[in-house]
Amino acid sequence: MKFRKDSLMNLTQRIVIAQNVATADSFLKRLKGLLGKKHLPKNSALIIKPCSMVHTMFMRFNIDVLFLDQDNYVIKKVLDVKPNKLFIGAIGAYKTVELPTGTIEKTKIRVGDKISMGKGGIN
Repeated sequence: MKFRKDSLMNLTQRIVIAQNVATADSFLKRLKGLLGKKHLPKNSALIIKPCSMVHTMFMRFNIDVLFLDQDNYVIKKVLDVKPNKLFIGAIGAYKTVELPTGTIEKTKIRVGDKISMGKGGIN
């Protein structure tokens, strides 16, 4: 998984969520996700698409998770998901954003907020 310098923004609140973003948009990338990583670096995010549910089986660290609809609005947020949880999902989700634990509280993300990545937004 390669993280690139790109900003993940909360457009509603005009705040940067992360400055290093990776995208898992193929079957193999989605399957692997963050498995094998020792941690998710601060100011980083993994966008998984398409994706309406996640698991944390065999992961080594906790994460925060955002579920976004097709228009990149937050429809569900889950804080501090521990390793080895089977499935967490949201009806209507099209993308998920995995973040270092504590990021959702720190950046005050709310259900209904609009999320965007870089200049072109999340595709």
